[in-house]
Amino acid sequence: MAASEKARPGDDRPTRWLTDEQQRAWRELVALCTRLPAALDTQLQRDAGISHFEYFVLAVLSEAPKRRLQLNVLATEANASLSRLSHVVTRMEKAGWVRREPVVGGRGSYAVLTPAGHAKVVATAPGHVETVQALVFDGLDDEQVRTLVALGSSMVTQLDRTIAEGTGKA
Repeated sequence: MAASEKARPGDDRPTRWLTDEQQRAWRELVALCTRLPAALDTQLQRDAGISHFEYFVLAVLSEAPKRRLQLNVLATEANASLSRLSHVVTRMEKAGWVRREPVVGGRGSYAVLTPAGHAKVVATAPGHVETVQALVFDGLDDEQVRTLVALGSSMVTQLDRTIAEGTGKA
């Protein structure tokens, strides 16, 4: 399709095709976004019987004041929808790692890390951190880590902004 051709019916704007360099960057980002979560899940499933998302939720709760957060806040911090988080919290309740508490005088509920949940995250953390070091940070120098922080922050800000604006809707 020529650069001036329209790809979206009813949209008068020309398609902004990726440059060759953007295409290379995009493919690297897609590879990272696909392969890294799979590798993290593989390690955590093998060593702890949990997914990376379950571990991340436990870790966020372990770092929260009184090891508790409102579910809507936890969903935001875990980069998940409230629905997805609720399903995971239900599974973790059944395992005895988390309990729900109502918000007194308000709507919603808290997710509270139980002693068993804290023990699970403490036991799981060393293997997970070693995997993260091996998969990501062993191949980067300090300047590249700083660059990764800056790029990640910029990209998440852009993502959040465009999602909020509804960009990408047909």
